[in-house]
Amino acid sequence: MIRVLLADDQLLVRAGFRALLDAQPDIEVVGEAADGEEALLALRDLCPDTVLMDIRMPVLDGLAATRQITEDPRLSAVKVVMLTTSEPDEYVFEAIRCGASGFLLKDTEPEELVRAVRAVVEGDALLSPGATRRLIAEFAARSKEPVADGALAALTEREREVTALVGHGMSNEEVARRLVVSPLTAKTHVSRTMVKLGARDRAQLAVLAYESGLVRPGWLG
Repeated sequence: MIRVLLADDQLLVRAGFRALLDAQPDIEVVGEAADGEEALLALRDLCPDTVLMDIRMPVLDGLAATRQITEDPRLSAVKVVMLTTSEPDEYVFEAIRCGASGFLLKDTEPEELVRAVRAVVEGDALLSPGATRRLIAEFAARSKEPVADGALAALTEREREVTALVGHGMSNEEVARRLVVSPLTAKTHVSRTMVKLGARDRAQLAVLAYESGLVRPGWLG
């Protein structure tokens, strides 16, 4: 069973998500929280696989809570999925940089929510390619020039290429087609690259790709 914690200050939002997720045979909502502090307490007590975390909450917001989650070794296995009402939210990119595995709009389609929960727990891409591209483009439009990251020196040429493609928002299947390799080979390259760069997931890998200068908006054409 996939164990999920819901953290949102709106009771109706939590109730709707709980009803949808609990109806799935492989997903169980193990707890709820109305603010970031409650979420942290519940996470340490319940040890869920993932938390759906609202960005804007009283007492402790989702961004601050995410920082504490990713800095706590006891919670290293927990995947954080940010919930937002707008796309892209001004805090979403910062949340991903802090360790969140991706984001979902609160009005997302039910099947997309269920798919996302399963995907993030399995370590696959949560952000859709389109959402990743929009997120990076929005961030790039108001950011300074990226600075080359020395950590990339550990990557092979193929791994650098794969990192750039992930940064552009490509799925494993799209990477495979671009490089003319199998999806399994593409997934292996992505996994090895994440290990070398210390990225928790594809979302952080996309951030690293942009911040290191490997990818720039519009470079792929």
